[in-house]
Amino acid sequence: MTIKVTSCGKLYVAGEYAILTPGQTALIKNIPIYMQASISSASQIQLSSDLFDYSVGMEADENYSLIQDTVKVWARYRGLDLAKLPPFTLEISGKMEEDGLKYGIGSSGSVTILVLKALAAFSDLKLSPDLLFRLASYVLLARGDNGSMGDLACIAYEDFISFQAFDRKRVRRYLEKHSLQETLALDWGYQIEVLKPHLPAQFLVGWTRQPAISKDLIRQVQAAIDPEFLKVTNRATLRCKEALLKGDGAGVKNSLNQISDLLENLSPAIYTDKLHQLRTIASHYDAVAKSSGAGGGDCGIAFVFDKDILDQLLQEWEQVGIQLLYQEDFS
Repeated sequence: MTIKVTSCGKLYVAGEYAILTPGQTALIKNIPIYMQASISSASQIQLSSDLFDYSVGMEADENYSLIQDTVKVWARYRGLDLAKLPPFTLEISGKMEEDGLKYGIGSSGSVTILVLKALAAFSDLKLSPDLLFRLASYVLLARGDNGSMGDLACIAYEDFISFQAFDRKRVRRYLEKHSLQETLALDWGYQIEVLKPHLPAQFLVGWTRQPAISKDLIRQVQAAIDPEFLKVTNRATLRCKEALLKGDGAGVKNSLNQISDLLENLSPAIYTDKLHQLRTIASHYDAVAKSSGAGGGDCGIAFVFDKDILDQLLQEWEQVGIQLLYQEDFS
């Protein structure tokens, strides 16, 4: 029998870059565009992905190392040697791209969550979203990933969430000296809250069809972050969260515009010409738009509070090369 599972995409609404600092808050929206995994019994472990034109077992392979590390952590979670893990064939598909261009809504987190969900389903085990988040975070932390893990939280819960970052260095130091089970039982210090906005608005994702900025540039942006940026961004993010929950459109607009300005002042590289246009066009209407995530390309998000102007806004986006990737009614 073949078992199939999926994992969704995600985009930051507020708090990106700041969320890399423990204690900061970000708002992250699930995007229901999916990767898929199929898993079935086999005589030996076999892994394949449509990103590559070959498959592997558990022999060392750089392209498949994330998937392999996830399988290894799963075996430890089950209390089994890798050789004792019931063998399977795992096939992953769904590149979250078009014409060879990535949307920028997925991540290594999408793959890690997907593999864990497939392995759990194959083992006839149900993982809570929180345990799924912890296991996936463990995989990435053990690999030396420096991300906030907020994307993992959003993908694991498959919902719009508020995420307060934990001290990743502390947890990484702990896992180096303690067992997986001990690390999972530790109070990591994060907070995840599912958000149910009551907001008369359309949520839009605009795709620039341009690749995001490089990791080197992300590091440069991180170096510019100071305590004032963190303080003001966190306040604005929490105001945005409150406004979303109260259905306060003006509050959402004001807070997201402030966060946009903070990001642009942090580094002009975050806003490409197309992301500038995405934001400027929205500002001409009863709407607000901003870059999402690392910036420098990929996607931006928008909230449109007047449905009557939606078609015109989307036409103007299209004229400057911004493609509507996703739309959701929040009202």
